[in-house]
Amino acid sequence: MKSHVLTQLRSLEAESVHIMREVVAEMERPCLLFSGGKDSIVMLHLAVKAFAPARVPFPIMHVDTGLNFQTVLDCRDRWVERTGVQLVVASVQEAIDRGLVQEEPNGSRNRIQTPVLLEAAEKHGFDALFGGGRRDEEKARAKERVFSFRDDFGQWDPKNQRPEIWNLYNGRVHQGESIRVFPLSNWTELDIWAYIEAENIDLPDLYLAKDREVVERSGMLYEVNEFTPLKDGETAQVLSTRYRTVGDANLTACVESKAATLIDVVEEVAAVRLTERGATRGDDKVSEAAMEDRKKEGYF
Repeated sequence: MKSHVLTQLRSLEAESVHIMREVVAEMERPCLLFSGGKDSIVMLHLAVKAFAPARVPFPIMHVDTGLNFQTVLDCRDRWVERTGVQLVVASVQEAIDRGLVQEEPNGSRNRIQTPVLLEAAEKHGFDALFGGGRRDEEKARAKERVFSFRDDFGQWDPKNQRPEIWNLYNGRVHQGESIRVFPLSNWTELDIWAYIEAENIDLPDLYLAKDREVVERSGMLYEVNEFTPLKDGETAQVLSTRYRTVGDANLTACVESKAATLIDVVEEVAAVRLTERGATRGDDKVSEAAMEDRKKEGYF
């Protein structure tokens, strides 16, 4: 007798597809936040599946910090061309130029992208924003509901969220309020990579190992490039590395790795015990509550 029991990956896929369809049914103008990283790419891939053979019925928005790896932008453009989805770009550099936000001394544009995100969401009237956050990534994200209510200032109050009993989601909002939606909440990094390998999903080549010129800073390896040039007294070395997560090029570190294929990455991730953000994101090391503080301000 043929089994109709779903595998782990197909069960997660079905849950995410259900969430996306529910958002489109409940909300007036949803949008998918797209960074060009593995999680947002998996979200877009799921959206294509959820609404095939029709087009994805909502735009994607990239909050462009101006500090992106070029290969990430190239991959973003390939996905836009392939899917025909509408791309909205909110530029942090343009916001700096007109005085909406100011550069921070540490070089990070992570915190200052929040006002840019909120302004773009208000300008386009988005009342639901899909985000690629997963509960296994970081302790603040572990608190998130699938439907995360935000007030009319775009802020998150973890003590004022709605129950989600039996996978029933309440998307009702007043004028100016919104919902952040996390279809990948129950996925792990290993699930993401196993799904990417199973579906042969197109990613930036940063995620695969190759020889890179790197410099060690505060125990992390940064690729030497236009955003992270060598400082006086530093010495570069060439190592086989890959990126576990992709953020701003000046604050995202790589890790030593020999995983040059997708199946190699799956096997490597299955053996690690430190989350990708904890291992490679310098912008999360500002304080123990760095992510939660940003989320309360409106960060996705």
